[in-house]
Amino acid sequence: MRMLGGELATENGGKHCPNFLVYVKGTTRDLAPILLDETYRIVGEAVRNAFRHAQAPRIEVEIQYGKRELRLRVRDDGKGIDPSVLSAGARAGHYGLPGMQERVKVVGGKLAVWSEVDSGTEVDLTIPGSVAYAKSPHTGQ
Repeated sequence: MRMLGGELATENGGKHCPNFLVYVKGTTRDLAPILLDETYRIVGEAVRNAFRHAQAPRIEVEIQYGKRELRLRVRDDGKGIDPSVLSAGARAGHYGLPGMQERVKVVGGKLAVWSEVDSGTEVDLTIPGSVAYAKSPHTGQ
């Protein structure tokens, strides 16, 4: 995620570059291979949206390795998403939010998007640990 944040900041050409932070909580665990790409794409889309649309001074990614679930949150303190766009699930001609929802179904997770005009946006992805974490070949856990 840090690399993606750096790339997006560079893409922005120095215009409005938010403070980008990544927090990791819990003991880092390997993700099931099938989940790795999909999870990265979901969270990556949320980060891209924040960089491109939020005009936020701060964007945070929190990765929480819990025993029962993997939780990933992307938060910004930007302009928020128009309520009509949020209720419709997408902006005409844009496929970010619908694509995220489709990928969440593939990984067996849940996605919640909260936003308030002028108060920012939070995208919260949770995936059950039984699905998210790779099984160890030695212990089966």
